[in-house]
Amino acid sequence: MITLATFGSLVAIVAVAVVEGPDPEDVKAGWLGFGVFLALAAAVAFLGFSLRKHLKRVDFEERPDPEPDAVPPV
Repeated sequence: MITLATFGSLVAIVAVAVVEGPDPEDVKAGWLGFGVFLALAAAVAFLGFSLRKHLKRVDFEERPDPEPDAVPPV
């Protein structure tokens, strides 16, 4: 179980890491990130096409709107 003191020290460590951060010369765009981006884009496109295909299969009968002055059934 995490105690309050442990939680406080974790927050302090994370705060220091966020403030300092990596050096700008150590961070660069890479092929791995580009590949992950392309994989996510392909997954979104696949899910979009699949959703469109499944929605075309849905067959429902639309009920007419009730009359505005009609009394609803009790």
